[in-house]
Parts: sequence; C-alpha cells; structure tokens
Amino acid sequence: MAPLLLLLCFPLALAGHDYGQALSKSLLFFEAQRSGYLPHNQRVTWRANSGLNDGKASGVDLVGGYYDAGDNVKFGLPMAFTITMMSWSIIEYGKQLGSSGELGNTMDAVKWGTDYLIKAHPQPYVLYGEVGDGNTDHYCWQRPEDMTTDRRAYKIDPSNPGSDLAGETAAAMAAASIVFRHSNPTYANELLTHAHQLFDFADKYRGKYDSSISVAQKYYRSVSGYNDELLWAAAWLYQATNNQYYLDYLGNNGDSMGGTGWGMTEFSWDVKYAGVQTLVAKFLMQGKAGHHAPVFEKYQQKAEDFMCSCLGKGTRNVQKTPGGLIYLQRWNNMQFVTSASFLAAVYSDYLVSAGRNLNCAAGNVAPSQLLTLAKSQVDYILGDNPRATSYMVGYGNNYPRQVHHRGSSIVSYKVDPTFISCRGGYATWFSRKGSDPNLLTGAIVGGPDAYDNFADERDNYEQTEPATYNNAPVLGLLARLSGGHGGYNQLLPVVVPGPIEKKPAPQPKVTPAPAPGMTECVHFIALQSSNYRVRLAASTSAPISIAQKMTTTWIAKGKTYYRYSITVTNKSAKELKDIKLSISKLYGPLWGLTKSGNSYAFPSWMSSLPAGKSLEFVYIHSASAADISVSSYTLA
Repeated sequence: MAPLLLLLCFPLALAGHDYGQALSKSLLFFEAQRSGYLPHNQRVTWRANSGLNDGKASGVDLVGGYYDAGDNVKFGLPMAFTITMMSWSIIEYGKQLGSSGELGNTMDAVKWGTDYLIKAHPQPYVLYGEVGDGNTDHYCWQRPEDMTTDRRAYKIDPSNPGSDLAGETAAAMAAASIVFRHSNPTYANELLTHAHQLFDFADKYRGKYDSSISVAQKYYRSVSGYNDELLWAAAWLYQATNNQYYLDYLGNNGDSMGGTGWGMTEFSWDVKYAGVQTLVAKFLMQGKAGHHAPVFEKYQQKAEDFMCSCLGKGTRNVQKTPGGLIYLQRWNNMQFVTSASFLAAVYSDYLVSAGRNLNCAAGNVAPSQLLTLAKSQVDYILGDNPRATSYMVGYGNNYPRQVHHRGSSIVSYKVDPTFISCRGGYATWFSRKGSDPNLLTGAIVGGPDAYDNFADERDNYEQTEPATYNNAPVLGLLARLSGGHGGYNQLLPVVVPGPIEKKPAPQPKVTPAPAPGMTECVHFIALQSSNYRVRLAASTSAPISIAQKMTTTWIAKGKTYYRYSITVTNKSAKELKDIKLSISKLYGPLWGLTKSGNSYAFPSWMSSLPAGKSLEFVYIHSASAADISVSSYTLA
C-alpha cells in the first residue's frame, strides 16, 4: 500500500471543553463512592450494597456515607470537607447547576453525606469519625461488596476530643442547611441543630482528632491542628444563621487562632485558612463586619495573598508545572488544584459584585484574571496539558484506564458475585495490566508530577488514585464555567432553588472529524506562520486523516518548548487495524502511541479504531512540527 499524503491541520484556536458534560460525569463519581444500601435511582449500576453492618458492634447505625478514595474506609474528616465543598458549590452556583439540570443530583450527593453525618452524631458530644481501619483495609484488595476487613467504628467524645473533626462536621452541616433551607426546611433545621451542637463540642473540648482516633494518623493526620476548623465552622454557622455570636467569634479569635496571621498557598481537607479568609472577606464586602472591620480587613488581606500567590503575582507564589498546573506535592496534587481554582472563581465573582480589583504585590489585578486562572486549571484537568491526557476518567478520549480503585478494578459483583478474597484480589485484579473492568466515570485522579509526567498504572497510587475531595470543588466550578456568571450579585443573600427534573447522564461525545471546509480541497496548500502550519491532502477520499495542532508553548532554562496534539481519525466505514505511523524530525517525548521498531502503533489499550472514531496522541520538543506519515494499515 502506497504511503498516504496526510491531512495536517493547525487551527488558530482550540475548541472549548464541554463543561456541562464534565459536570454530569463528575457527579457520577460520588455515586460510585456510596456505601450502604444503594437507592433505586442509582446510576452507577456496577456497584451494589456494601458496609451493611457498619456501626453494629458499637450499637449505632453507621450504614451509608462515602468511601473517601480507592479504598473501603469511611474517614470522617475528608468526608465532611467533601460535603462542605459540595454545599458551597450549590450556594454560590445553584442557579447555574439548575440550568444544567444537575442541581437535583448535586443536592442528592450532599444529602447522601449529611444523612450519614446525622447518624454519626448520636449525642451532642459524641461523633463517630471513622469506620474501618486503613491498615487492615490496605492489606486487602477487595470490592466493597466483599469486604472482610475490620469495620470497627471510632469516635470522639469529651474524654477523647477532636475539635478539627467536630468543627469540619459542623461546617458541613451548616453549609448543607443553606442548601436545603428552601426545598426542605425541616431537614435544614435538623442539620443546623447538629451544627450548633458540634461547634459547641469542638470549642468546649479542644484537641486534635487524630490523637483520639490514632488509626487515622497514617492517612489523614491533622497537621494544621484545629484552630482553622473552629474558625471555618464559625464562618459557616454565621452564613447559615446570621447569628452575631459566630461573627463575634471570628472577630475576637481571628488573631489568636491564625485567621489573620497565616498566609497560605494551600486549601484542603486539612488546612482551611484560605477558605475561612475568603468567607470573611465576603462578609466584609457585604458590609457585615461592624466593629470587627479592622480584623476582617486582615482576613481579607490573607485571602488576597492566597489569590495573588496562585496567579504568580504575590510575594510567595505557588509552584506550577511547565504546562501551567498548580503544583504542591507528589501525592494527589490535584486536590489542591481543584480547591484553589474554586476559591479563585468565587473570589473573582465577589470582587466583580463589590466593584473592586484584587490588590497584589505586582499591582492591581482585574477579577477576570482569577476566573481565567480557574478555567486554565480546569482545562488542564480535562486535557489541555502537555500529555493531552484528561485526568477526569471517562472524559475525552485519552484518560486513565488503570485507576487505583478497588471497586473499579475488580469485576462487578453484579457480573460475577464469586467472592474475592483479601489477598486474592491483589493476585488476580490489582496486578492485572489491563484496563479497569468498571469505568469510574467522572473521577479526578491524583494527576501528574512536577514536570507534567504521568504513569497510568494501578500501583501508582500517588497519581492514579481518585478522591471525593478532588471532585467536590469542581462541581461549582464546572457549573460556573458552563453557565456563566448568572447575572446576579454574588454578595446578596443566597436562596437555593428546589431541584428540577433531572436529565439523563449524557453519553460520551465522539470526537468529530475535521470540518468539511478544511478538508474539501483539491490542491496541495502549504501555509506557515509562527502559530500554525497547514497541509491539505490532494484528495478527500483517503480513509485516514490526521489533524496536528500546536496547543501551547513555554520557556524552561532559556529554551522554548512546544506541545503538539495529533488526532488520527478513521474516515472509512470499516474498522482500522494494524496502523503503522512513521514520525520523523521528532526531538522529544511522545505519549499515546506504542513504539514498534521504527514505527508507531496503537497504544497498548487499543487494538483497532472503529469507523468514524478518533485517536489522540501528543509530543513535546523544542522545534517545529514533526513530519508524520502512514506506513501501512488494514481496514477490516
């Protein structure tokens, strides 16, 4: 077969992401993380009931809630933070969530968590903060439906306090009460009662929860202590109640508890200061500070320090990868990306509503730059990165296939209910090199390293394990990017509407072939500029088209690097197999294909390309575009 002259197209602009589709998918991940009796409208159908005896040995019903990540433990601190952030997403962007048809699903996700938190708080000064033990759980690789691990329940009480755990749970309850205030006021009042009691418990009996629940230390150690959670809970209780007591608490304790002193570059399940500072800045801009205004201005300054550091315009800026991703640590870095991006978007809208700019060390910054930053981080997650990899499972064409997640990596209980033993799961399923049998749709995994490198391997837990608190901040962020500003003042009182009829989850989009106007040419054309180069085939009858585009550039150590993304499309009516691509003038790494001698073939997870479908791969080097041609292929 004679080599083909290929279509190489470099569009002037990238197509935008489908944020609505990403939002719908991200909500499905929470359904995959559910523990307990699954509801009749469960959409992730490869999961089944699990953890049905949780709490029984302690004489309390602890069935339900969420598994935090790729294991089967229910950790109270990250679960509560997840619920707080889901609620905050609804509070800020409920209108956009409603327009997308996903408000009901988002409220269901919150309520699945708060129903469990209510059970976990059976007495005013008793809170269960963990079910299961990370050590025994990590020794096994089992589906939640097969668990044989220790399901002991661990609690805090006056003799064994945990102000951080109780404070975060109070914040979650208070934030969720705002979500349900309009649609379910009785439930909202119940949540507020728990929130008041838990704040009182946290403030009156002070101590770190991991000193009382020591089995959590290896997994969710409270490094920041509990002062940030006490302030965080007070802020949410004030937002939920307008009770002056909580505003005074923020004003009187801001200095002593670090609210006005800690300038952070991190916002996470452990460190809440940036979130507190953002909320208090909102209260200040709403004109609610009163005589606490001087203290609240110091909170606001720290909030703006955080925003400026994320923008790279502060005195102590966050690190970013060469591809532009916020980077704090190797293990599950994406949690910091999503939480910081959410704060940036929210604060941008606060500033717009207040009619002011952001004050950074580098000068005044327009609020739109914060939203642009948040969008750039989301776009990176969804595939605009040097590897052209989507770090949201199931979004796009190139996403992780070997997620570090027990449930998704083992055959569904509904397909084969044969018992999977503790160690047998490691031998049969964990070590398996194939794609996960169950697609963990919407999960945002830990993500790449400091140089944008990523290894899609199940044992690479630092990069391929997802977590609920990775996804929670993204719900509001995706709604904001999908639905726009909403046309209202973000500083006015919040009324969350009732959910509307839910839309079915959208099916994955098929990457379209290049537009006819770009391909229906009868002459060979060569165009070159600093940003793009186009070659058009002399005939439109070729069964394979290749569109190549330069998507980003950056400078490292004085050298300019270019990232090129290539889409191979099967334009025939048959299945494309055994393709061999010849690539010359390539001077850097390539991802998304398998090297086969002197040629490149399909990646290991693909054996063919169906009619009308596309494959994307990417390479980076410090030169103009490589030359790509087809050496051979088969149509079957």
